[in-house]
Amino acid sequence: MKHLAAYLLLTLGGNSEPSAEDIKEVLASVGIDADQGRLGQLLNELRGRDINELIAEGTSKLATGIGSNTGGGGDRGQEAGNGAGDDGSGSANGGTDGDGDGDDDEDDDFGLGLFG
Repeated sequence: MKHLAAYLLLTLGGNSEPSAEDIKEVLASVGIDADQGRLGQLLNELRGRDINELIAEGTSKLATGIGSNTGGGGDRGQEAGNGAGDDGSGSANGGTDGDGDGDDDEDDDFGLGLFG
């Protein structure tokens, strides 16, 4: 997400196609090291695509999903009441993203699965 956030900041600032170096510079300005693999993946996903069109497309897809949850959710209150599996982390898997590196806030596909 941090790579995508830096990309979006750069585009808002007028850079229509931020480079890897541009993104690294933004991240470094706030003390964050860029992950070269994830950065490359992000740039490959966005190459040749208009970010405003992607945002509009993603927004429309999100809008169609709101209110259409048919998952039931009726047992949630009961599970919360008896503390089943609750370790206080706010996550069903113990507060991690499952890969063991403790990097909970990174999406492997940068959330771009919504757009394509």
